[in-house]
Amino acid sequence: MTMQMSRSGDPGAGEVAALRAAACLFHGFQDPSRLAILQHLALGDHRVVDLTAHLGLAQSTVSKHLACLKDCGLVSSRPQGRASVFSLNHPEALMDLFAAAERLLGLTGDAVTLCPRYGIRATESA
Repeated sequence: MTMQMSRSGDPGAGEVAALRAAACLFHGFQDPSRLAILQHLALGDHRVVDLTAHLGLAQSTVSKHLACLKDCGLVSSRPQGRASVFSLNHPEALMDLFAAAERLLGLTGDAVTLCPRYGIRATESA
């Protein structure tokens, strides 16, 4: 995602579309449960029952988040007996993104968690 400015200095239509797509992607990462599922799938393919046991989440919660991640193109599933096995579609790119996020979080310190709009206190009161 590179900023392509028009001659007027405003982002071009293609850049606006790219920024909207990026915002949608990051919105998909908004929920800590979805991040935990993605991190766990980075270890290998799992069934819903495996994820619920490993993450301590309800089956309905895991299924709901997997459906979201699947709709976003981040995970896919294949049938295995009566269950479905989920896997990451782009594991290397996702791990690169997580590594970049950890690096950025390390640089910002507590600023992100203390943010009055999106920090921990703001999301707990929502």
